[in-house]
Amino acid sequence: MGEAPVAAPVWPEGRQVAEDLLRALGERGLTLAVAESLTAGMVSSALGGVPGASRVLLGAVVSYATRIKAELLGVDAARLAITGPVDAVVAQQMARGAARLLGADVGLATTGVAGPGPADGHPAGTVYIAAFGPWGAVGRRLGLTGGRDEIRAATALAVLSLAARAARGDL
Repeated sequence: MGEAPVAAPVWPEGRQVAEDLLRALGERGLTLAVAESLTAGMVSSALGGVPGASRVLLGAVVSYATRIKAELLGVDAARLAITGPVDAVVAQQMARGAARLLGADVGLATTGVAGPGPADGHPAGTVYIAAFGPWGAVGRRLGLTGGRDEIRAATALAVLSLAARAARGDL
């Protein structure tokens, strides 16, 4: 019996950006953890698809439920009660929390609304991403368009790109 073919990433450009990030972190001897909400594993899947990723990637948490963001990642519950999970500070706290929880040097996070409709008072496509590491915390608000799959893929690509730039000192 032969091996089944391996499926290509949902978004091919994600693999190249994931390779760039892993290379940049590896050259600096840094490890990585990921906290994902709306992307539900797409970021860590892109990273894990790169041969040798285990030298840098320690693990990931899919914190889809708001309470998991607080209970597992240490996001401020009072802030979540006020702003909800779709918030820039929440994204930064998720990134820090993933790094702390998994003992990594760098943490990435995604949170937002993939759609198809609004959630938590925000329209679909409202997304916050963050990267935390030796450079501090950096984040971006994204206003994305498209369907659910496109918003999720664009978010994953954006957080990988943000982290790669931060790791290279290009921010």
